[in-house]
Amino acid sequence: MTYTDLFPNELDAQRRAGAALIDVREADEYSAGHIPGAVNLPLSELPGREAEVPGGAVLICASGNRSSQAAAYLAAQGRPGLMNLMGGTAGWQREGRPLTTGDRP
Repeated sequence: MTYTDLFPNELDAQRRAGAALIDVREADEYSAGHIPGAVNLPLSELPGREAEVPGGAVLICASGNRSSQAAAYLAAQGRPGLMNLMGGTAGWQREGRPLTTGDRP
């Protein structure tokens, strides 16, 4: 299985379609600023918690590196339809889009 790379300007359509947003950065990075609606599941905690990521989820990190690693790992575990946000939260911000702060749910 594989995953799809998604650009920040394509994220709104995925959000409207009900895709889960999974931020794979560490909790302190997430708390400092994340894309609204994203839940935190750090890459370091992903092994053993794969079932928490639904098929069709968008994986997010700071730049797209860790989220692509997470997407590749989950795809290899058989999770379908995953997407990696290219450019991550930095790319999202470069497009003038807001981040929100706060602890992980």
